[in-house]
Amino acid sequence: MLQPGIRRYLKHGTLPQLRVFEASARLGSLTRAADELHIAQPTASVQIKKLTETVGLPLFEHVGRHVYLTDAGQRLYAGCHDIFRALSTLDETLNGLRAIGSGHLRLAVCSTGKYFAPRMLGAFLQRHPDVEASLEIHNRKTLIERLANNEDDLYLFASPLDREDVVTQALLPNPLVVFARDDHPLAKARQISLERIAAESFLTREPGSGTRLLATKLFEQRGLSPKIRMELSTDEAIKEAILAGLGVSIMSRFTLGREAETPRLICLDVEGFPLENHWHIVYPVGKQLSATARGFMDFARLEAKGLLMDELRVSAKIEPSST
Repeated sequence: MLQPGIRRYLKHGTLPQLRVFEASARLGSLTRAADELHIAQPTASVQIKKLTETVGLPLFEHVGRHVYLTDAGQRLYAGCHDIFRALSTLDETLNGLRAIGSGHLRLAVCSTGKYFAPRMLGAFLQRHPDVEASLEIHNRKTLIERLANNEDDLYLFASPLDREDVVTQALLPNPLVVFARDDHPLAKARQISLERIAAESFLTREPGSGTRLLATKLFEQRGLSPKIRMELSTDEAIKEAILAGLGVSIMSRFTLGREAETPRLICLDVEGFPLENHWHIVYPVGKQLSATARGFMDFARLEAKGLLMDELRVSAKIEPSST
């Protein structure tokens, strides 16, 4: 809420008036001020008159042939410097928002995205070290809630959102594979049918998970219903369940991470897999993206793809041919 004392200054074009006043006080002449500002002297006179009326006190006094500032004028002149300095600082801040290399980026990603989003964001920050960034990692439900509340700049989903109130752009490949333990009966099989996978004990994420939605759609398209043995809330829990011999699961290939932390986790050779899929970057319709957010989107589309493909090649050891 505006302070009552400054409302009088907002009724007229106070900033143009202060510009004329500051030049007149600094140069000691209204005529010289008008010349410097490239305006007519009558226009400058009107601006000073309006400012005097707004302040409610005389700003100049004429003694002989000289013009002097009154006490009120001296105080206003000092205040002009503070006002102009504050505006200059504000403009520098806004310039930072207009530039890719500064500002703030708030990125929120689905839980599977934690396997690569930090490295992708890190690569972007290496190029733009002055950017301040934050990274939130949540399940799909929470991510949708944050999106609805406009809490972040950009959102990364493992599957697209079928909604009209958001902008959704396919960003990066996110292939899905079928994981199993290395001693599973199907470990050395080739061209395994999806029907055979549906007959196995199946491990899946919780309802609403993007990966589960994609897997469910795949089975339904083939008229199949997997034998769901267990629902788990995290990819780590599913990996542990696989390693415990509880079944197989369809997950993002990025779930394995860059390092072979779980050497007994392999990728089965299933017909139609790796299943083509993409990460999608999402933001609300009408959101005014900052230059930094747009710069990150461009970076992810053009350069982070190569970074992620390198990581997929690193993890190629999980293919069944290497077991």
